[in-house]
Amino acid sequence: MRSWQTLALRLAKAPAVLVRVDQVEGSGPREVGAWMAVTPSDLVGTIGGGQLEFDATARARAALAAGRVLEPRQRFALGPSLGQCCGGVVWLTFEWLDASAIAGLGERLGNQQGWRPVVLFGGGHVGHAIVALLARLPARVHWIDSREGVFPEPLPDNVRAEQSEPVQGAVGSLAPGARVLIMSFSHAEDLDILAACLRRQRVANDLASIGLIGSKSKWATFRHRLEARGFTEEELSRVICPIGVPGIQGKQPEMVALAVVAQVMQG
Repeated sequence: MRSWQTLALRLAKAPAVLVRVDQVEGSGPREVGAWMAVTPSDLVGTIGGGQLEFDATARARAALAAGRVLEPRQRFALGPSLGQCCGGVVWLTFEWLDASAIAGLGERLGNQQGWRPVVLFGGGHVGHAIVALLARLPARVHWIDSREGVFPEPLPDNVRAEQSEPVQGAVGSLAPGARVLIMSFSHAEDLDILAACLRRQRVANDLASIGLIGSKSKWATFRHRLEARGFTEEELSRVICPIGVPGIQGKQPEMVALAVVAQVMQG
């Protein structure tokens, strides 16, 4: 469930004050548009934590107690007086929300403009761990597997699942600019998916990256097989294998997922 959906459930029971980052001068803990909703008992979302969030929460709760927002836009200097050393200035807006605001929350707060498109081939343990991380990040995930019954229900709001047989047949419908991760249940499928992605790059050159899970020895074998299919050294040099940022040790699915998602969100 996304944060705006959680907020909708809260608003059905009680009002809240929506706090949004409206302007940042210099360094700040969150970007413009980041938000949190303050209810009498809890928070939904975050504007960066620390003293800034603590003070904003106190002011929002004061508005809830008063029954209205008195100052809709407020300035916070992130210096010694606030106990934070970011050094910038953050302007926050405060808005009263009640049940009448539920209908428009998805459009206002669930906007996915600028989110990173990620395509994940493979519904195994690592695939599930990757989706669990991406579900909480600004990413639109297209999750593909040739098998039935591998996807959990319900799926996160930012994840779309597709069962495709043959699995490489889905490559033609991938979103332009997608970061592709290949980790199916078999090396044969991995090879076919990778070849299809490379053919798409040859024609359209519209995938942001292609990553393949595996060892250096797996990639050496794949290189020979792809060369036999007519792919050039330049084309193969664009494949990332092994995937994941270096330095994260461990082969548990969650550790591998952490390294892979960190790499996907770079750049």
